[in-house]
Amino acid sequence: MAAKITDAIIVGAGPAGLSAAIYMARYDRSCVIFDAGHGRSTHHQMNHNYLGFPGGVPAVKLRELGRAQLAEYPQIDWEHHKVVDCKRDGDEFVAEGQFGTVRARVVIICTGVLDHYPHFHGWEQYVGHSMFWCITCDGYSSKGKNILVIGHTNAAAGEAVQLSRFSNKLTLLTNSHVNEIDGKYQARLEKFGIEVIHDKIERAIGADGQFEAVLSEEGRHIPLDALFCTQGATPEVQLAVDLGVKLYENGYIDTDIEQRTNIPGVYAAGDVTRIHSHQITTAVHEGATAASAANYYLYPPELKAD
Repeated sequence: MAAKITDAIIVGAGPAGLSAAIYMARYDRSCVIFDAGHGRSTHHQMNHNYLGFPGGVPAVKLRELGRAQLAEYPQIDWEHHKVVDCKRDGDEFVAEGQFGTVRARVVIICTGVLDHYPHFHGWEQYVGHSMFWCITCDGYSSKGKNILVIGHTNAAAGEAVQLSRFSNKLTLLTNSHVNEIDGKYQARLEKFGIEVIHDKIERAIGADGQFEAVLSEEGRHIPLDALFCTQGATPEVQLAVDLGVKLYENGYIDTDIEQRTNIPGVYAAGDVTRIHSHQITTAVHEGATAASAANYYLYPPELKAD
């Protein structure tokens, strides 16, 4: 099978990848978007922080709107498969997988992160409904609610204390065999009246994605309306590593202000680029920036200002 030739390979179809594709289309560039159909924007999350959507917009709806917007452009192709291998071949990059082979001069990596949610029977139904990872996104919507924070580190304790701005009904469950919360943060939790339970989740009680309570391995019955998970996330960087892209010490992709990596022709955008600012607004901005930089990279010398 002959390789498909395109201007850009975009890996990931969350807000960053969709934004990059829209900008590439508006530059009249061809691109292939690889959408494996998973990631944060495939959960039931309602986003209230994105400008222009009174009442909020579900993340999955934003994906649908992005795809509908891209349907206007014939130079955009989709592959609903994972990129198994991507490597440089001269001035081009070659992506391979079940779809065959795609060749392009630029790659935009928008692969996101893998969240470490607590795993118990049926946990997936709660994600985005009453189990969250982001105080910026969902703290306000949890005002006055019975909140359970999951985590065994100082970062978890810090988030629990920050959530006290929204509710005075807070509990922290380590959900781990170890408790790494030091004395300083233990004192902060005590100051705000936040109980610390050193135990693990056995199972949840709830329906249609809404928690009523969780039962711990030691038999504790912990009522809750909202769960905030601070167990962290792992950036999906294997493709970047294969291409020789430099990572930060924290494992995220190192980019400059134009979303360029250390590899000419390779860009990255969205949650995979940094540990903070994991927001749809940030992802859309970075996707647009990456595509604009990639478009300029594709210009012949006579069209460049430098």
